[in-house]
Amino acid sequence: MTFNTLDLVVFVAYCLLIITMGIVVSREKKGHVKDSKDYFLASKALPWWAVGASLIASNISAEQFIGMSGSGFALGLAISTYEWMAAATLLVVAIFFLPIYLKEGIYTMPQFLNRRYDGRVRTVMAIFWLLIYVFVNLTSVLYLGALSLETIMGVPLTYGIIGLALFAMVYSIYGGLKAVAWTDVVQVVFLVAGGLATTYLALSLVGDGDVWEGIGILRKAAPSHFSMIIEKGEMMIPDGSGGSRDAYLDLPGLSVLIGGMWIVNLNYWGCNQYITQRALAAKSLGEAQTGMVFAGFLKLLMPLIVVIPGIAAYVIVQKGADASFIESMTDPVTGLAKSDRAYPTLLHLLPPGLKGLAFAALTAAIVSSLASMANSTSTIFTIDIYKEFFNKNVSEGKQVTIGRITAVVAFIIAAIVAPQLRQLDQAFQYIQEYTGFVSPGVFAIFIFGFFWKKTTSNAALTAAVLTIPLSAAFKVITPNLPFIDRMGVVFLVLSVLIIAISLYEGKGKDSKKAIEVDAELFSTSTKFKVGAVLICGILVALYSVFW
Repeated sequence: MTFNTLDLVVFVAYCLLIITMGIVVSREKKGHVKDSKDYFLASKALPWWAVGASLIASNISAEQFIGMSGSGFALGLAISTYEWMAAATLLVVAIFFLPIYLKEGIYTMPQFLNRRYDGRVRTVMAIFWLLIYVFVNLTSVLYLGALSLETIMGVPLTYGIIGLALFAMVYSIYGGLKAVAWTDVVQVVFLVAGGLATTYLALSLVGDGDVWEGIGILRKAAPSHFSMIIEKGEMMIPDGSGGSRDAYLDLPGLSVLIGGMWIVNLNYWGCNQYITQRALAAKSLGEAQTGMVFAGFLKLLMPLIVVIPGIAAYVIVQKGADASFIESMTDPVTGLAKSDRAYPTLLHLLPPGLKGLAFAALTAAIVSSLASMANSTSTIFTIDIYKEFFNKNVSEGKQVTIGRITAVVAFIIAAIVAPQLRQLDQAFQYIQEYTGFVSPGVFAIFIFGFFWKKTTSNAALTAAVLTIPLSAAFKVITPNLPFIDRMGVVFLVLSVLIIAISLYEGKGKDSKKAIEVDAELFSTSTKFKVGAVLICGILVALYSVFW
């Protein structure tokens, strides 16, 4: 893809704006030395709109722009379940999780586990999270981002990985969460505007210049791609090796509404450091909850930006795309058409100016998520590993330094591992499956820790230690069990173990470290209630239309 002068001006202006803003907001007032609260929690000064924008900028990344568009190409609108169910999940987290976190005054998720259970549970889960963030999250976002650079501009994958890592480090490592969160507000503007521009173009191509006609053609030309509930054997999709497999393995029927999908979402939005850290940095509980509602509305919009372009690319191919479109969809190494190349291929077709805006949107999604993940990795390592085991009396300034060093090391490791993901057809599904090895145990530990006072530390530790072995065992023993269902089964097994061990150990008594909660703690404002009702109404309408 060739950028003209206007495209370059738009993209360079975006890059300069983000770097300048990151540096400016990172500056402290004269005489004030940046401490751990400034670096890891943005001085606890984020208003609701910054919380909501930062949540979405942290969440929407190459995983969605590239990975979810790829899944839209292969699976259709059904993949939107991740986005729409997330909107409902944000409401649950805002009502039931955030009040407990803010009441405890924590910086990290492992800190909460230490207060509710003990240091063993804290350490085991801190290590799990560090491994997931570096080897799955950071790695996959770097890979997918670099894949887009390779497809769009011909930048070699390795150079793309290095360039994206350096860009994210330049504006985020010095300022910490403050730099990340405030630049996220700008990133979301680029993300939405550029994303909608690509969707508009894709629908125009399908409709021969008429967007509304394009929407109608999508549903007629690919009716199977507009089913929200996929039954077993209903749809076969590429497996990345030239063969095919059942789409039911990725999105198993009603489980996406009443089964394992809730574990995926509640774990991600309620027990995930680089997501909850934004809410922990809010001015108050009310601001954090309102920010969650704002993020929920943005999640309802996301399938229009990240899924519809993938479906449009599928229809364009089915109608008989020209040779250049097909060539762009083909992986140069494997020689196979690759679902994850759908979105970058569409960017080739944008007119001058919009091409630069769309590319800025994609870059914004990538670097904002990279910065968020690296900052949360450094937060957990500094607070829960370094301070706990290497230097309990570490100064505030030294904590900030350790956090910066940790972020750099995390980027280096992820950049080395990222090229290994090239063999995947849908990287989004890879991310979901392998984070799902940890999700059932994490969610079980938190949910029982919140709401069942009898849960003991040994029961929680057992769940933490067994979540990966159990998930791996079920994957080997039942290879045809969809991974979402597998997460549900593992969660139920771990729940039974937690209950049995807690009752045996505690002899029916409450744990001394149980969290004290009451109904008043979960009260919400009228503004929140109105927003929640609107989100739920929209969700009911969407699923009614696309069932």
